[in-house]
Amino acid sequence: MSALEPGKQLAAAETWPSLPYEEWKDTYATVHLWTQIVGRVRSTLSPQLNHWWHNALYVTPLGLTTSPIPYGARSFEIQFDFVGHHLTLQTSEGLTRYMALYPRPVADFYRELMAFLGTLGIEVHIPLLPHKPAEPVPYDQDQQHAAYDVEYIDRFRRILVQCDRVFKQFRARYVGKCSPVHFWPGSCDLAVTRFSGRRAQGAAEGDFSDAAYELSSAGFWPGSGSLLKPAFYAYTAPAPAGIERAAIRPGEAHLDPVLGEFILLYDELRNASNPDAALLDFLQSTYEAGANLANWDRSRLEIG
Repeated sequence: MSALEPGKQLAAAETWPSLPYEEWKDTYATVHLWTQIVGRVRSTLSPQLNHWWHNALYVTPLGLTTSPIPYGARSFEIQFDFVGHHLTLQTSEGLTRYMALYPRPVADFYRELMAFLGTLGIEVHIPLLPHKPAEPVPYDQDQQHAAYDVEYIDRFRRILVQCDRVFKQFRARYVGKCSPVHFWPGSCDLAVTRFSGRRAQGAAEGDFSDAAYELSSAGFWPGSGSLLKPAFYAYTAPAPAGIERAAIRPGEAHLDPVLGEFILLYDELRNASNPDAALLDFLQSTYEAGANLANWDRSRLEIG
């Protein structure tokens, strides 16, 4: 399949394109591992942030970026361009390298990326085992994952752009502590997380992970584990009593008994008469359900 022509105007029906898991799962698995490698370059060289935010990537109009990564007195950035199908490496001295994205093993991607960083005078050693793999194969030895279907990569990019746009609208309603809208390479999901400002009951002294704080998180992921289809998710942690009986919107959303999270299947959203409104409804209603049951101080944390 070929990518969309640059500058092509999308019809309304294409704004939220279909992303059938079975048809792109090989490409998904390969690109997921590529993003892990790039994410670990960022996390290895960046100052550690609370909640591991230094490990995340960010959506751009063309794909994903690390944002600037410090390296001594310099900085550099790595960007996935899923329109031109290359990885761009840029430094604060104005040096640029381009690395083609095409069907190639993870091991080849890893070796070429490290070589390109070396030509820019950047040395980094990252953990080589993938994040929570079913069958752990080090990145530098993985010859199995080598798919790259440009049509499905473009669909994935367009979905991330739409989710990023709507998630940012939702984020703007909150004045309490809130994460950026960011992409987690480990789990391949785009997420945004709100915090009540209180530590979770029983949190250990010195624990600054997500588990140590009251939070409400929502996001999109292409499918994994027990749910092999793209979906939006939302949860409150710690889960307040009665959350399983909460009324949420839209009507197609439900509590997944295996995941213990509220789920809105992507195909149900993309077929809605107003997908943006349906997604905002899901984000807002799941947040309100948890925040109300956990007695968050909403008058202090929200705008309007």
